[in-house]
Amino acid sequence: MSTTATPESPSSAKDPHVTLRFMAAPTDVLLAGAQGVSGGRVLEWIDKAAYACAAQWSGTYCVTAYVGHIHFTRPIPSGHIVEVRARIAMTGRSSMHIVTEVLSADPRDGVLTRACDCLVIFVAKDPTTGKPMPVDSFVPSTEEETRVQQAALSRVDLRRQIEQEMLKQTYTTESTAPRVVHRFLAKPTDINWGGKVHGGTAMEWIDEAGIACTMEWSGERTVAVYAGGIRFYTPISIGDLIEVDARITRTDARSMHVAVHVRSGDPRGGEDTLSTAIHASFTYIGIDIDGQPLPARQFKPRTTEDLRLWEHTQKLKDLRAEYEPMPLVAPNPARQLL
Repeated sequence: MSTTATPESPSSAKDPHVTLRFMAAPTDVLLAGAQGVSGGRVLEWIDKAAYACAAQWSGTYCVTAYVGHIHFTRPIPSGHIVEVRARIAMTGRSSMHIVTEVLSADPRDGVLTRACDCLVIFVAKDPTTGKPMPVDSFVPSTEEETRVQQAALSRVDLRRQIEQEMLKQTYTTESTAPRVVHRFLAKPTDINWGGKVHGGTAMEWIDEAGIACTMEWSGERTVAVYAGGIRFYTPISIGDLIEVDARITRTDARSMHVAVHVRSGDPRGGEDTLSTAIHASFTYIGIDIDGQPLPARQFKPRTTEDLRLWEHTQKLKDLRAEYEPMPLVAPNPARQLL
């Protein structure tokens, strides 16, 4: 994997941009016969690029706090050259809002096209105490940087409304919704240099559970088409018992909406001592052998909780439609690899 950075703000002592470029490998494809890399692996790439950008800007260890509003618009085949671009959009006292784009190109023609983009929020941490550290303010120096900052600001209210709506909900065993639970231990290969599990690794776990849940329910191959409201609450350490709980909350004509909770804790305490580390919402569709969307098998809510979560999912969709934040990135004209 190579990393390049091209400064666009000569007056700034720190570069607010990072670009990672590498080739998508066969091991990045989750399912045999799949047309492209899994959504979870793409999220892992996004997190790594955004982390590099955040650490470069802050000069210290950083943790993922939020990832939101990702539309997976097209698959990335194994063998494609992948370019992941991350840039600072705005800063708070200790937070950095980072716009990340994923593009890919067939190396035979070198034409890069966008696969997805999103906003990632990182918080700078003191590596010794683990407490938030202040970061330098990012001041836009170009018209495009100002536009991106305004786009990031336009998402603040939407993010707050989504988080409040998500925190209102409860998820119990009384639900009749299709559900899959994965349990395992966090391995040393899952962590970053700060000693905690990579946010991108955890998002890959989430996607794997979501795929398992929707494939079991639908009987078809499924792919993620949307991920949003991914909120990180507590860090995960080596040896923690991990529980990834995915359940369908709503089905539409073609889509299956899934709420996923990642819980972690000391395995000696059992599942009753696990605390919520991450909460996320994903949307999947079933696809045929040619990658075309299929009608979704319909889930019929029965319990009070089922009905409440069904309406909650619609509320999230309505909120996203109501706020209509500014686009984070400009239209993507195809360009050749250098």
